[in-house]
Amino acid sequence: MLRFLTAGESHGPALTVIVEGLPAGIAITVESIGDELARRRLGYGRGPRMRFERDEIRITAGVRHGRTLGSPVCVEIANSEWPKWEQEMSAAPGQPTTKLTQPRPGHADLVGMQKYGFDDARDVLERASARETAARVVAGALAKALLRCLDIEVVSHVVRIGAVASESEHRPGPKDLGTIDDSEVRCFDEATAALMIQEIKAAAKDGDSLGGVAEVIAFNVPAGLGSHVHWDRKMDGLLGQALMSIQAVKAVEIGDGMAQATQRGSVAHDAIATGESVTSGGYIRRSDHAGGLEGGMTSGAPLIARVSMKPLSTLNRPVLETVDVATQESTVSFKERTDVTAVPALGVIAEAMVAIVIANEALRKFGGDSVAEFVRNAQSYLAHLGETPSAAPRV
Repeated sequence: MLRFLTAGESHGPALTVIVEGLPAGIAITVESIGDELARRRLGYGRGPRMRFERDEIRITAGVRHGRTLGSPVCVEIANSEWPKWEQEMSAAPGQPTTKLTQPRPGHADLVGMQKYGFDDARDVLERASARETAARVVAGALAKALLRCLDIEVVSHVVRIGAVASESEHRPGPKDLGTIDDSEVRCFDEATAALMIQEIKAAAKDGDSLGGVAEVIAFNVPAGLGSHVHWDRKMDGLLGQALMSIQAVKAVEIGDGMAQATQRGSVAHDAIATGESVTSGGYIRRSDHAGGLEGGMTSGAPLIARVSMKPLSTLNRPVLETVDVATQESTVSFKERTDVTAVPALGVIAEAMVAIVIANEALRKFGGDSVAEFVRNAQSYLAHLGETPSAAPRV
């Protein structure tokens, strides 16, 4: 249905993403894509590279006069620093100026070198870099544009950085996204945001890094996306795979996640009642413990996922022990430009991945070669969602 492929290295000439399966007629512009990419740069604790690595965007296929054509969409994100790296990252035959032989613990460096037989960690780190997520955000921007045709909105906010976690039970809505993005750490709770900034400053002073947790919420998702029939179409699994594929992510929770393992069933599940709800056919859940998913399918309630990121493995004060693969001597890992934390950006990237998964399942459910047909099919489904089911005829 909907799929995307990214190509490019962190310091290469450009990142490229091809998105296939979008219906014709989605409104999309370079500016709308650029707005999403700008959000990926947000956050206290990001390094100085965020100030000069501008995202220069070019749509090279699949869009004409601001509308998708139904053909694959190709978007290129140029690297403004390419002139500095043209010799080191040249595709022409040659040799690098220097080889990186002190792999960083926690990064893809060593295993990638072993897997492919490389003697230079740059052959690995360039693709393993989180810079690749810029291409994912582009794909997510296209998916979000499609979802908005069904009034589906995806929002994220940071709920933990390092040891500082928000205790607020109040979740943001679609209208709060501007407020979240105005926060230096993309935290919806101002008091917690201030403590998170202090945590980042302390880690920066020590030359260290921090991980954390971002929460993603999707609103107005229709009931019935996903499947209880096929293991590889369960929405929980699709979201888990998509979110776990983000660089440095080590855990994903749906709804209350791990907490439900300690609860009794009488309190862990969401009671069902009748009520006004277009997305779930007149049924509502009195709570949101399940995170909007039941039996591998969306329930019509807000879809909630939490994504945990480990501390970045590149430190501004290299102290992690490693081995120089060229000499086999004990040493410390090499240093690349890095951030203290990338958790605020994690939320934006997670939004993109959640939007892609929902868009794919919506296209699978409703189909349509054009946006008009896609929306018409979805509206027909929603109109009949609350009807009393009739017994299947017996043969």
